[in-house]
Amino acid sequence: MLLRRERPDDADAIRNVQRAAFADPERDHGRLVDDLRADGDIVPGLSLVAELDGEIAGHVVCSRATVDGRACLALGPIGVVPSHQRSGIGSALMHAVIAAADALDEPAIVLLGHPSYYPRFGFEPAADHGVTPPEDWGRDVFMVRRLSAWAGTLRGTFRYAPAFERM
Repeated sequence: MLLRRERPDDADAIRNVQRAAFADPERDHGRLVDDLRADGDIVPGLSLVAELDGEIAGHVVCSRATVDGRACLALGPIGVVPSHQRSGIGSALMHAVIAAADALDEPAIVLLGHPSYYPRFGFEPAADHGVTPPEDWGRDVFMVRRLSAWAGTLRGTFRYAPAFERM
């Protein structure tokens, strides 16, 4: 497996990976990534793919977000094609994007996700750190991963990039 940054010619493959991973007719995760890219909200260097035998099998992206107007990151979507799920690709992408975000001196990554999966990567309930969701999504699914630049002052209401609200 090769993990690398997204290249411009990866857009179709990324869209297909996200659509296959989620297969949700009401929420097109492939289009979400396209919209984040078109809006300029994907953070350079934080859209990563996993290649297997020259084919893209997984993708993760971080986009610009805010907590009461201060910058942070939103993680997602992260997707792996169904035939390669539960093979370590998602974990490898998570470790890579967290390390890359930390190297960029970002303070935190916020996500909405499964409470039994994301804590293994250091994610904790965001409410424990004063970060609240824009809607009542539930304490256990709205999480934050504090990075090295975390100063403890990032508190308030979280907002995704506009593409999430259009989804």
